[in-house]
Amino acid sequence: MADVIVGAALLEGAERWLHAIEPPAGQRRTAGVGDEEIEQIELAARTFRAWDNQFGGGLRRKAVVGQLAEIADELRNFSHPQDLTRRLHGVMADLAETAATMSWDSGQGGIAQRYYLLALRAAKAADDPVFCANILAGMARQQFYLDRTTEGLELVRLAQDVAGARATPAVRAMLFTREAWAYAQQGRLSAFRRATGRAQDAFRDVDPAVEPHWISYFDQAELAGVTGGRLLDIAHQAPEYAEEAATWLSQAVRARGVGSVRSTALDQLGHAEIRLVQGEFDEAARLGHAAVTTVEQTRSSRVQVKLGQFYRHAETRTSARPIAELCGRIKPMLRAEDTAARI
Repeated sequence: MADVIVGAALLEGAERWLHAIEPPAGQRRTAGVGDEEIEQIELAARTFRAWDNQFGGGLRRKAVVGQLAEIADELRNFSHPQDLTRRLHGVMADLAETAATMSWDSGQGGIAQRYYLLALRAAKAADDPVFCANILAGMARQQFYLDRTTEGLELVRLAQDVAGARATPAVRAMLFTREAWAYAQQGRLSAFRRATGRAQDAFRDVDPAVEPHWISYFDQAELAGVTGGRLLDIAHQAPEYAEEAATWLSQAVRARGVGSVRSTALDQLGHAEIRLVQGEFDEAARLGHAAVTTVEQTRSSRVQVKLGQFYRHAETRTSARPIAELCGRIKPMLRAEDTAARI
């Protein structure tokens, strides 16, 4: 992710994108889409998001970007009543955030940042601070993957401030898990426990009927998966956390639905990895083979990175025959992915 920018420079690359949302009013025509067309676009945006949540890898990114360009043209060239303008900005934010996630999941971190910033500006124009918080949380997650913990935590705290009292229970829970992620990276175990506890407390109040559609992915399985994933990170330095991590990750895998291929793969790899940490090589191999079967169903860059991390942990334990056989299955997959990335 050499093209990813950090710090103050993060805001500079997207200026042309951001200013393109609001052209001079005198250049607009008084026509354009109506309620029915916007409803169709909103439905399309939800469909794209659901596809990304299910498979990952950015397979539909071109379609999302094309729809996003049409919305930008609509806002640039036509004048609309205030409520329709707000909805157009809202769907633009939705599409841009999905494009950001797809870009990041395709290994294009710099492009993802620009879409995140576009989404943030559009969400502000739509007067949707809670979705602004969701976008900031996505930007924070990207920083955590880059080991830029301080910047990620600052983004999470900004998201919590922006959402304020309007944050729904699921959004609050998600933000607390991002906060806990930072503390896990910093080795602040007491703070990690507090943030994780707050996430669980907030999640108990979730009512899916009143939550925004874009947070529907954050269910019991997701809460278990992100909690287990952070405990796995901690367990590499403090093995006494390994069994707790395994419990959470096992719960996540059982709770995942058939439409969560990317997340299931990440949870399964994490569960297999924790058994490696514990020296339970037969179980690690069994779980690892199941994970690889799931990995084969997605082109997610994040999943490929996780697979590579698992392989590096496993290849130091190939004196155990089941692990050697598992590594023999994984190695060609990593070579194929590396070759594809260079083409």
